[in-house]
Amino acid sequence: MAQDPHPPPPPPPPPPLAQPSKAQLDEVKAAVRALLRQPDYDDGSAGPVLVRLAWHSAGTYCAATQTGGSNGAGMRYQKEGGDPANRGLQHARAFLEPVKRRFPWITYADLWTLAAVVAIEEMGGPRGAGAIPWKGGRSDFADDSRVPPRGRLPDGAQGADHLRHVFYRMGFDDREIVALSGAHNLGRCHASRSGFDGKWVNNPTRFSNQYYKLLLANDWKKVKLPSGMEQFVYVDEDDDDEEEDTAAEGGDGEAKAARQKEKEKEREEGRLMMLPTDMALVSDPAFRPWVERYARDKDLFFAHFAAVFGKLLELGIRRDAEGRVLNAEDEAEGYKSAPKKSDEPQAGADDQGPGQVGHEAAPLKEQNEVNRARREGAKL
Repeated sequence: MAQDPHPPPPPPPPPPLAQPSKAQLDEVKAAVRALLRQPDYDDGSAGPVLVRLAWHSAGTYCAATQTGGSNGAGMRYQKEGGDPANRGLQHARAFLEPVKRRFPWITYADLWTLAAVVAIEEMGGPRGAGAIPWKGGRSDFADDSRVPPRGRLPDGAQGADHLRHVFYRMGFDDREIVALSGAHNLGRCHASRSGFDGKWVNNPTRFSNQYYKLLLANDWKKVKLPSGMEQFVYVDEDDDDEEEDTAAEGGDGEAKAARQKEKEKEREEGRLMMLPTDMALVSDPAFRPWVERYARDKDLFFAHFAAVFGKLLELGIRRDAEGRVLNAEDEAEGYKSAPKKSDEPQAGADDQGPGQVGHEAAPLKEQNEVNRARREGAKL
């Protein structure tokens, strides 16, 4: 049979996704701002864990294979959500679920990344003309077939070579590695999640360049934790004086012991820490100059962080000249949020709604109760 010399042209590509309007996004931003204050959660704020959610969602990108990144919100599935590096992020997803229910049109991928930008702004980070650039239009994976493999996120127990391996894979350079590490101005580590324990700066809910100042100024000492992990801690030289003051105070033995125990608890909770990857920034000759510059110049750090964090959130996303996403999960149906999927096998493979929300909210409630008990105990 002779071939048609004039075959029909191929069908046109599906139209790019339409993006949410500014008015729609402003409503979502307001809802995120309203949930940031969480008195019973870490340091009274959901902000740091929302930043970590977006970071870990986007930080799976591989430039060589064009896989991973924030598009798809793959952490809704056990294959990605169950990665040990993502422990604790069920709390962030639980915080944002009421926003998702209120605005069902927004995708999880857009909500997670937008929430991080809002949180950083509200915690004193780049804003206004220097704000982190963010564009919508991401879609959600309909199944886990495109979820990236585990093991792509940074391991805090490693050094400079590991940092370069992870960040070069995504397309970052040394300056950008140091700038992105400034996210450690926020939040804290938990022994139950990463094995590390403590906060990097004194005020872990205020975005600043304090992280770099402390890296350079403090005398960091390596310690081994009960988890077996090694980290670096800063011990205040005045601790010994406080112990002497306690010994000189009057009262019976039980009262003295109680006061000493309380002071030890206060010191432990206020103790600052750094990870091996943090210390690599000051020991590596190419990283250190940027640590020094950011420690001296907060405006420079804010400008560089805003640009590189915006770049992180865009990794793997292709857009047309008008900014609309081309590599959508389901282009034929346009901008669409896939239902929330269970990321725990015991929740049931078909569970896409309240059951999964309840599953993720349960550990958040438990964590909040622990924090509340700790705070009330400190008042006694």
